[in-house]
Amino acid sequence: MTDATTNYLDPRVLDKVARLELRARLVVEGFVTGMHKSPYRGFSVEFAQHREYVPGDDLRHLDWKIFAKSDRFVIKQYEEETNLRCHLFLDQSESMNYAADEMMSKFDYGATACASLAYMIQQQADAVGLTLFDETIATQVPPSNTRQSLGNLFQTLEKAGAREQKTSIGAVLHELAGQLRQRGMVMIFSDLFDEPATVIQGLREIRSRGHDIVVFHVMDHDELEFPFERMTMFEGMEQLPELLCDPKSLRDAYLSEVNSHAEELRKGCLSQRIDYVRIDTMNPLDVVLTSYLSARAARGKRNK
Repeated sequence: MTDATTNYLDPRVLDKVARLELRARLVVEGFVTGMHKSPYRGFSVEFAQHREYVPGDDLRHLDWKIFAKSDRFVIKQYEEETNLRCHLFLDQSESMNYAADEMMSKFDYGATACASLAYMIQQQADAVGLTLFDETIATQVPPSNTRQSLGNLFQTLEKAGAREQKTSIGAVLHELAGQLRQRGMVMIFSDLFDEPATVIQGLREIRSRGHDIVVFHVMDHDELEFPFERMTMFEGMEQLPELLCDPKSLRDAYLSEVNSHAEELRKGCLSQRIDYVRIDTMNPLDVVLTSYLSARAARGKRNK
């Protein structure tokens, strides 16, 4: 492991996340995380299972017998296709640089989460990649299950940081949707400071291609609680001006807007069968990840 690795890989986080059944079945048709019958990617052509047809799938793999019996379009899936490809998308726009006193910034919190998940996914021989973005796609590490690629991913996170750029998540998701050829899992870490309608549209495009999506809405505790009491000069981010005001007079209206924005995003994700997880950076990362992953694993067992 490089020195860069240790900055984002807290052993306590990794130990707790590792003990979860990250290898358990993911809630997406046609994917099994780990637990592969063969360790050799791409060589097995043994039939594994069926999954629902998604526009763009190769019609040669349609199971016509099932269509004749049930009037359903399903695709035959083979062992080589059960390997997970996970895409980690991390927002590095200027607003992600915010941090309450003595707290980790939103960007560092998201980077730590990405590093922890990438490590766990690679440990089970699945492929993981990274995309950093703001208004546009900034940096990409293609999905791979090699240790060298994992080292590149860590080094990319180590060198990166929030940039003085605005957010344009909807446009970026639209561009990324066209790049994701092979279905997989997409995990997005962002404060989602963009119009909810454009964000949901971008997510819808990715989801329509059969990808399983988890949206981690990363917010600083100050943004969620607005605990300011005295006359305060608020520094503008993403090209917004400074604002001197009495925060007590704005608190109710501000919190109403924040909660309304989050609720619109949550409902939009729910309508597309996308997991939405709202994160307060005050909460320990190990607690956030273990809570989400254990709930997901339990849901997967119920849906079997």
